[in-house]
Amino acid sequence: MKRYLSFVLFLGLINSPLAGATSIGMAVDISGTWSLSVDLESGQHSTPTFIFKQQGGKLTGTYKGQLGEHKVTGSMKGNKVEFWLEVPDPNGGQNIKISYSGTIESPTKMTGAIKATSGQQGKWTATKK
Repeated sequence: MKRYLSFVLFLGLINSPLAGATSIGMAVDISGTWSLSVDLESGQHSTPTFIFKQQGGKLTGTYKGQLGEHKVTGSMKGNKVEFWLEVPDPNGGQNIKISYSGTIESPTKMTGAIKATSGQQGKWTATKK
């Protein structure tokens, strides 16, 4: 009976949506269109769209939102994801880098933190369209 339960648990683990990402180091493919909900500590809220193209652990793509349209670069390892974009400083200074880091919760959900070189920071959640 104990062997049977161990086998059932093993099957459950290898059949979970993120089994490849979490148990043996393979990445989930997040290529596609994602809707984000971003809440900054300052109280600002935004809902940008990201379109990702994943090649192995490398991410490229596009941000579309209240800051316009910008190229996105990033990386993945297992179920961890990082991506960033640069936007012009409205005051004419150096570009502002906006970095997103997070965890892939399932093939259709991610969550994480956002931090900008301007000092803004907050949390985000993403849903794949």
